[in-house]
Amino acid sequence: MRWLFTIFTAVLTMSAPASAKEYVDLELVIATDVSRSIDSDEARLQRQGVAAAFRSKQVIDAIQSGVLQRIAVAYIDYSSRDWNKLLIDWKIIRDQKSAYAFADALLKPELTFGRRTSISDALEHAVRIIDGNDIEGTRRVIDVSGDGPNNFGRFVDKVRDETIARRITINGLPIMNDTSNVFSRYNLPDLDNYYRGCVIGGPGAFLVVARDFKDFARAIRKKLILEIAGLQPARPSGFIRAQIAPPQNVRPAPNGYTYQKGCDIGERMREGYWADDDT
Repeated sequence: MRWLFTIFTAVLTMSAPASAKEYVDLELVIATDVSRSIDSDEARLQRQGVAAAFRSKQVIDAIQSGVLQRIAVAYIDYSSRDWNKLLIDWKIIRDQKSAYAFADALLKPELTFGRRTSISDALEHAVRIIDGNDIEGTRRVIDVSGDGPNNFGRFVDKVRDETIARRITINGLPIMNDTSNVFSRYNLPDLDNYYRGCVIGGPGAFLVVARDFKDFARAIRKKLILEIAGLQPARPSGFIRAQIAPPQNVRPAPNGYTYQKGCDIGERMREGYWADDDT
């Protein structure tokens, strides 16, 4: 009879799914910029800011306020094309213990840095890990932060459109970096407008602005609370006016806002076609 039991067990194993899907309120990929315009102190502030957010009562309360009371989070560092690193693969966060564990894990890897800034490749990488997981989220969101425009890889607005067509929302956290160094020529004084017109998109998309890297912790905590709860911040009363004439290929974002300098501004800056008011 033992052989019958063995066959019966084998049949059950073969008919069972390889892995059961985990259902969550939110699938969230956090993508942070570690291009060469960011130094080690600034990169550390980003990591510590995200870790502190997941240790905060407000973020944990937001997680537990959902219908399923759990979310799935992955974390990537991004820079140049094909450089992106999946720092933390998908973790289910449902309570203080799992939130603290995620925060602790985030602070362990060594800081590493890339070169150029490819927001577009960060989005493509995030889409791949969302599509490749065994998780089913009510909402799917990519949370991308950075201190400069896309200047490498595919054009970011094209990848944005492809991403939101897959019913994935992109939210942004532009860091207004006015640090004076060799990379200052790539700074955009209206980076928030660039993110609004060229990066974010999808249902309920929004951005939260960090005034500088020291303000990142406040901004990411606020942003995570809103993302997890499915809310949006109050819309700003106005936008910074563009200082140069727009190129011919400017087009409005899906949210209706047009970034007048053009979404290829980073690429033009890198190639030397940019001239600011000081030149």
